[in-house]
Amino acid sequence: MENEAKRPSLYGPQLWRQVRNALLNFPIGVAGFVVAAVLLTTGLGLAVTLVGLPLLAFGLGCCRWFGRVARARARAELGSRVTEPEPLRPVRAGLAGRVVAALGDGLNWRSALYCVALLVWGVLSFVLTLVLLVVGWPVLPWAMASISWVSRLLVESLLWPGALAERVRELEDDRGVVVDTAAADLRRIERDLHDGAQARLVALAMDLGLAKEKLTEDPVAAQKMVDAAHGEVKLALQELRDLARGIHPAVLTDRGLDAALSSVAARCTLPGGVRVHVELGGERPDSAVEGIAYFTVSELLTNASKHSGARTATVEVWRQENRLMLTVRDDGRGGALVHPGGGLAGLAERAESVDGVFVVDSPEQGPTSVTVELPWHTRAGHKS
Repeated sequence: MENEAKRPSLYGPQLWRQVRNALLNFPIGVAGFVVAAVLLTTGLGLAVTLVGLPLLAFGLGCCRWFGRVARARARAELGSRVTEPEPLRPVRAGLAGRVVAALGDGLNWRSALYCVALLVWGVLSFVLTLVLLVVGWPVLPWAMASISWVSRLLVESLLWPGALAERVRELEDDRGVVVDTAAADLRRIERDLHDGAQARLVALAMDLGLAKEKLTEDPVAAQKMVDAAHGEVKLALQELRDLARGIHPAVLTDRGLDAALSSVAARCTLPGGVRVHVELGGERPDSAVEGIAYFTVSELLTNASKHSGARTATVEVWRQENRLMLTVRDDGRGGALVHPGGGLAGLAERAESVDGVFVVDSPEQGPTSVTVELPWHTRAGHKS
């Protein structure tokens, strides 16, 4: 009895939302058809004149607005998950650019087709709903479910931006992330060179010049200056090696993720050390994914050393079908969050730029676990 009481009623709010949607199909369909018929036919008839194409573009814009209304109704009343498209982006400014963008947009023309189709379906669904409300009360829930399914199908087939458009938008966003990341890396390299190795080399040149002047006058002082310059050379070389490792480590190129991550773990300053386990079956992913995996683990271990208060960490990397999986765990204090502009957000964007997934599980008091899933494409020449 309790389960029956909790079961939603067939004649509940959802049914009346469907009824409202079906009844409104008729007046909205009439309005949309009139607008589309008048503006589009007039615009097409005057296409040879200066006012024809702008009028046609305006009519398509009105149809697009009716499409926006239809998507909102489908989400609110029919349970559809249809999304809104990206706004039109004219290739050039001015009226001509907006007209060209409107005329070349496929969604605008599908919206016009929807306005025509909705008139026919609006009349039919309106009449069927009225008949059901009067004489079809016992079968009303099931009949309205079928009518709503047709209405939702009409919206989703004609007015949804579509998988291809969504994919293009995702790729555009990913391209922006990649470009921004590359620009940030170039700025970092320039800053490191200017503030590090370049400054040391300038100081080295000055010291060697002074040592050359003192070579005949004070050989002992010149020897000390040469010794100091030798130390500066070693420091400059070390900074250059660190910078090169930050760009793309040679061990990663030559020996792959296992050796590269073991090298990162050996340099990590966690008191209890880092355990690394890599199981890729003797194969290697493509260089882009391999680089993202390497820098993600390197950055996560650096964060653990500086901010988490952890003693130990574990890195696990394995292949699961067509995905490269990696997990980094530490026993620190936890509380790590992905917030805009933060280091974890940058790592997440880098993973998402190749259709990857970045998940952080870091409750207060720890431990912290970061799981990254990247696409796998076997590198040429490394197939088993």
